Amino acid sequence: MNSNGTSDLDTTDMTLQMKKILLLACGSFNPPTPMHLRIFEIARDHFHERGTHQVIGGIISPANDSYSKPGLISSTHRCAMIKGVLQTSDWIRLSDWECKQENWTRTRISLQYHQNYANSYINDINGTVNEIVPGWLPDTIKDMTGNVQVKLLCGADLLESFAVPGLWAQEDIEAILGQHGLVVISRSGSNPEKFIFDSDLLTKYKNNITIVTNWVPNEVSSTLARRLISRHFSVKYLLDDFVIDYIKRFELYGAANQTDTLTNVKTLLNRPGQAVQIVTDTVGAHTIEHEDEVQVKKQKTSA
Repeated sequence: MNSNGTSDLDTTDMTLQMKKILLLACGSFNPPTPMHLRIFEIARDHFHERGTHQVIGGIISPANDSYSKPGLISSTHRCAMIKGVLQTSDWIRLSDWECKQENWTRTRISLQYHQNYANSYINDINGTVNEIVPGWLPDTIKDMTGNVQVKLLCGADLLESFAVPGLWAQEDIEAILGQHGLVVISRSGSNPEKFIFDSDLLTKYKNNITIVTNWVPNEVSSTLARRLISRHFSVKYLLDDFVIDYIKRFELYGAANQTDTLTNVKTLLNRPGQAVQIVTDTVGAHTIEHEDEVQVKKQKTSA
């Protein structure tokens, strides 16, 4: 018997009865930020706390290189950075399906592809599906029954973009909301409930829109990170260390390569009689400026 008065068997039955969902986030991830991953955790906590859905996995789906966005770097680099930061997650996976398409893929198509593919595995009673499970699917997918719904995980800014004339086709919005649903992580200062109320289309599908409040706001965006890097400011503690090292190594977003300097730090610090100044570069790497302390003192005395 659990603390809430239910047995372990009852809890298992309740879990089996929950609607299974995969959370999918689309975007450029240029570069990936901690908040790109954090929203998955916030959303999963929300559903598990309410006991309405079982989140079986999370999917990050970067946009194709043909996506017309200023400053977009190759998906090869973006996927490599995402893979690096996901090493610490046991349930969020990378899907490079969009990146491998010939052209940019609409969000609606990406949602449909991932949902159809997941359900083909679950309902493969004839054993016709390839035995190799794609990396973006949870390993336990073959042991599941029923159907999985792929929901679009996003911020309030994407929800509000539905009102931008010409940006979204109405049939795409209706398919996203009607066949999949939205999980909106609210941002500081946004009012998604009011936005839904003001839209007849969104109100029609309001039961398929889940609003989740983010009580610990983090406004560090990819745009901000690129701006700081291009202006030679540090992004240490704003981006994952793996991402910082990767950006530095491949000199992305205008970053300078500081590898040689970093490898010489220990030697410089081991030399006695030096005044050492550590300078932080664009992406948080360190360079060393040093002077002989004796000569410094002589110069100050003679001045």
